[in-house]
Amino acid sequence: MTKKEAISDFLSQKRFALYGVSRNKHKFGNAILKELRNKGYELILIHPECDMLENDKCYRSLRDIPATVDGVILSIKPEQTEKVVKEINDAGIKRVWMQQGSGSPTAVELCKSNGISVIDKECILMFAEPAQFFHRFHRWIWGAIGRLPS
Repeated sequence: MTKKEAISDFLSQKRFALYGVSRNKHKFGNAILKELRNKGYELILIHPECDMLENDKCYRSLRDIPATVDGVILSIKPEQTEKVVKEINDAGIKRVWMQQGSGSPTAVELCKSNGISVIDKECILMFAEPAQFFHRFHRWIWGAIGRLPS
């Protein structure tokens, strides 16, 4: 599957676990939460140290969530990503989006070797439609310089 096909497949799903929401409202994981919810996606929040953020319940790990998810979005540090990918594999989840800055070569290889469709080095908000102006502009720039996935 090409990266473009993996992106389309990922975004055709509707229920995701999100690692990377924060007590700091200005962190990018929180922007992902708000924008994807506004687009109709259901997000289950995973935070290893919180039970609630604002009015949202948080779960400590994938093992704790009460329902299945179609994929996992990671907006965390690369050193955390490798551990979480092992948890994703153990849960049998087959789609992962590693937000820009979250991936590592080891985590990507772990996904691939376990049959997990992985998207890395891409911003989910550039591709989840309808994209806001800033994200559409970012996508246009990447297209103009040949960086969009094919």
